[in-house]
Formats: sequence, C-alpha cells, structure tokens
Amino acid sequence: MDFELSEKHKLVKRSVRAFAEDKLGPLALIMDRDAEFSWEAAKELAKINAWGIQLPEKYGGAGLDSISYSIIIEEISRICAATGLTISVHNSVSAYPILKFGSKEQKERYLPDLASGKKIGAFAWTEPNAGSDAGAIECLAIENGNNFILNGSKIFVTNGGIASTFLIGAKYQTQKGEKGYVVFILDKDMKGFEVGEHEDKLGLRGSSTTSLYFHDIQVPKENILGKLNDGFKIGMHALDVGRIGIAAQALGIAQAAYEHSVSYSKGRIQFNKPISQFQGVSFKLAEMSTKIDAARFLLFRTAFLKDKGARFSKETAMSKYYASYIARDITQEAIQIHGGYGYMKDLPVERYYRDAKICEIYEGSNEIMKFIISREILRGNL
Repeated sequence: MDFELSEKHKLVKRSVRAFAEDKLGPLALIMDRDAEFSWEAAKELAKINAWGIQLPEKYGGAGLDSISYSIIIEEISRICAATGLTISVHNSVSAYPILKFGSKEQKERYLPDLASGKKIGAFAWTEPNAGSDAGAIECLAIENGNNFILNGSKIFVTNGGIASTFLIGAKYQTQKGEKGYVVFILDKDMKGFEVGEHEDKLGLRGSSTTSLYFHDIQVPKENILGKLNDGFKIGMHALDVGRIGIAAQALGIAQAAYEHSVSYSKGRIQFNKPISQFQGVSFKLAEMSTKIDAARFLLFRTAFLKDKGARFSKETAMSKYYASYIARDITQEAIQIHGGYGYMKDLPVERYYRDAKICEIYEGSNEIMKFIISREILRGNL
C-alpha cells in the first residue's frame, strides 16, 4: 500500500492547479457575480480535455483513471467550485453512463461530442415530488409503436441551461401494460423539450440549474439507455459515480478555505503577534488539516475501488458525506478566522461558505448517505 501519489498523478495535480489558477481564477468571481456559466471557461477546459476525463481516447477523451478524475475536480473546485460541478456532472452522470451502459451506436453518436465539449451533458432524475425518494418519480413514458411518448418535468437540473445531451429518468408503460423505470438519452432540440428559467441560488452561482419540461416528446426506442426496466439501476449507479465528483468538489472548496485561513492568520497581527500563534486559531488550523487529509484518503479509496471493479456504494456514500460535512465546517471556521473581513465579498471565503452547503444536499443528502452506509453495514459490509 502506497500513500504517495504516483508521478503521473502528481503531474496531473500540478498541471491542473496551474491551469485553474491561471485560466479559471479571473473568471470565478465574475461567474459568481453574474450567476452565469462562462463559455470562455468551457473553451479553456476543452484544451486540457476536461470534458472527457475518463472517456477512452478512441472517442477523443483523456482515458484517465478515477484518482486522476478526483484530483482534477478537486483542483478545479479549489479555484471555482461552480466550474468543478459543471465538469463533474458532465463527466460522471452524463458521459460515463453512456460509456458503461450505452450501445455501440449510442457511444459513437454521443461520446465524441461530449469528450470534446462540443456538447455538454446533464442528468435529470429529481422532480417536485421525488427528491430523496428516487422511486417516486412521476415523469411517464407511454409506448407508442417504435417510440415512447414522454411527459413530465424535472427540477434542479445541473447544466440544464447549457447542456445539449440529457439523460432523463422516467417511469414507463408498454402497450402490454408492463411498467418500470427507464433512462432516455434526449437531445435538447427534440420537439416538446422545454428548458425552464435559471435558478437564483445561494452558492455555485456560476453553474446552470434549471427545470425541464417534456410535452409529448416522441422518444425513439433507440434512445433507451441500456435495457428497458434497467432505468433505476442505471440511475443509482450513475449517482454512486457522481458522488465521487461531489466529494472531490467539496474537498477542493475545503482546501481553498484552509489555505486562505493559514495565509491570513499568519499575516493578521493582533495583540502584537500573528493570530496564528493563538491556540484558538492554531487548533482550528490543525483540525482543518486533519479533516482534509481524512476526506482525501476516503475519496482516493473510493476511486481505487471503482477502477478495480469492486462494489463501492458504501465507500462513495462515506466519501460524499464526510467531504461535504468537513467542507461546510471548514468554510464556516475560515470566516471565523477572518473575522469581519471574512464576511465581506472582498475576500473569497464567504463564497466558499456559500458554495459548500449544497454539497450536503445534492446527489443524495447526507441523511440519505448515512442511510446507505448503515444499510451496507447491516447487510454485513462492515
């Protein structure tokens, strides 16, 4: 067991950190202020193959492993968590399910454009009456010849306003009366596909979040991802993978808040010495560092298990739960260390605090993460 990053992973970390600081740093405040994703950032991200991190090279992707993916999302989120989320959702719950469950024709049709960033992906499962209760979705597809007629709506869709390719979870009913869950691949330009208004959010304001509305969309059967009635399995597996990205995003936010706290506390003089020399502050820094390291090791273990082909539902829930918890805790303490200055928009720590909170809610709330962890424990996965 080696706790050091490989030379390859160190290179990924150095390269993406330099890229994020140089290219995304100047845009992060603008995206937060304007509550709008930056297409300039999208073009820069394409240059480092960030839209196709784990897609095979034959589709134009980078073909990297899950530890590299985790590092990339963390480093991007350290500078701009909104961009980290955009990239994470595109890669993990949009492109990856097509790679894993898609037909040869679907892969050839969708993956090259997703890998290049020519098209951005989104995943839509949540509905007004189906949040934590994923099985309660009401979006319904009725079989009609060679098509399914889709009606319903989705809410809180990350990338909803900028995506062209959507994975949509729905219930279905065949002409024989068979029922179940299905995931469709939809194109934004399909007749009857409507994108709602951009949501005005507390944090991650530079990521696009919208509702989606489906009005009698005729979905060809070749747009079914995987097999009919595999929808729930595909959706839940996608979320397992997606939680790796959310954990990495939360970790990046926490890392940024921690670094700013160390720097500020060493330079802020009160009572004739740096506040970092006061135990009340230095102990906060010690706790931050310990929590970040623990979260990172949990994350890397989860990434390792995924690439090994092992079951990782418990571990990804643990990673997402713990990383999001420490991100909220560390960003709160960062504001406390900065005092009144931390509350002002002149410094980025207030943005870290706003960005961190949602990590405890989306892609499965932390209460649901605890449910998954405890369920696995009681099944014998100690």
